[in-house]
Amino acid sequence: MLLAGTAGASLALEWAMSLLLNHSEAMRKLKAKIDNQVGHEHLINESDLPKLPYLKCVMNKALRLYPPLSLILPHSSSESITVGGYVILASTVVMANLWALHKNPNVWEDLDDFKLERFEEAALDGPQYSKFAPFGMGRRSCAGALMGMNMTSLSLGALVQCFD
Repeated sequence: MLLAGTAGASLALEWAMSLLLNHSEAMRKLKAKIDNQVGHEHLINESDLPKLPYLKCVMNKALRLYPPLSLILPHSSSESITVGGYVILASTVVMANLWALHKNPNVWEDLDDFKLERFEEAALDGPQYSKFAPFGMGRRSCAGALMGMNMTSLSLGALVQCFD
């Protein structure tokens, strides 16, 4: 579990930095927000994260496009059920394809546009919230999701804060 967590965090960080390097306006905007909210007196820390929603938007964009795990861990259905017109028999092993979910044009408007505002808290309260699940959903979601998100956000924030 620890290996999966560190590997996933490093992949998320790489993809987030890659997105910023390919979208220089977003990089400048994030740098300005970090400079305004954190300054240069100290390195970004966990208490600064709530003041940096744009940083969270960048991380969420990276996680939507490049989830650390494309398929979440398999689960077995406890009883027969019909989902979306498909019958899933009891004891059937099912897996969710996050990569396909996060790139579904029926779910995500302007799929390929670099629209970070779609990941603002208010936007995630809408119908797309249930369509964004980089750490899984419900009681079987990733136990380290918050730690992983904080770790990658702090790392990305520090890189942006310290380098031009």
